[in-house]
Amino acid sequence: MKKKIILSIAIVLTAVLSMSFFAQEKITIKGSDTMVILSQRWAEKYMGKNADVSIQVTGGGSGTGISALLNGTTDICNSSRPMKKSEIQKLKERFGTMGVEIACAKDGITVYLNPSNSVSNISMDQLKSIYTGKITNWKELGGKDAKIILYSRENNSGTYVYFKDNVLKGQDYTPSCQNLPGTAAVVNAVSKDPNGIGYGGHGYSKGVKMCNINGIEPTEANIGKGKYPISRSLYMYTKSKPTGNVKKFIDWVLSPEGQKLVKEVGYFPL
Repeated sequence: MKKKIILSIAIVLTAVLSMSFFAQEKITIKGSDTMVILSQRWAEKYMGKNADVSIQVTGGGSGTGISALLNGTTDICNSSRPMKKSEIQKLKERFGTMGVEIACAKDGITVYLNPSNSVSNISMDQLKSIYTGKITNWKELGGKDAKIILYSRENNSGTYVYFKDNVLKGQDYTPSCQNLPGTAAVVNAVSKDPNGIGYGGHGYSKGVKMCNINGIEPTEANIGKGKYPISRSLYMYTKSKPTGNVKKFIDWVLSPEGQKLVKEVGYFPL
């Protein structure tokens, strides 16, 4: 009899746990590699407070997230660049909506140097010349006589696109530039290469030296006020006006509690 009671209790508990699991609403977030660490922190904190919500965060680049939004395979697209008019038009054609853009944090595209590099400041014109192949030696920037080794993100990255549009002014990257699959990979490469240079989100700058641009340091004050030359917003996109748990999550991200995490990760609150 006692065994039957224990068995019955076990069955009931299993059923309750199963119901609890299946009752969770899943929110998918895809896109910007720059925003992965931030979104993961948001998701962990939010799920800790809301057991009925499961949030899945994946990167791959802003282009990957926008494609997922256009295909209807993500609830939220993370993007480190604004959506293009052509992408918004595709969204309108497929879903009859223009999409919703939500600025959720601020970032400064940081230029990474190896800690041993004596160069500490590069102008915007020099940075353009480096990545278009016109400046190829560190001695041209006041450094040692050594070839500059360039690291970049891949072309599906919003940071890659933003850098090309705003730093290279639409010109192509030099063929000698090595494209890497994520910001962490760029930072890792520069941290090991005395002659390396790379770029990416401010939140990934551990282990490398952050270079001043036009004499301006990439600090919270300079980025927040837009003084740093490569300051930008980070975005969340939804295909239509968010509702339900998606809206609740986004509202929390924009709240003081959510914005506090932005600073903790290494980016800057709105």
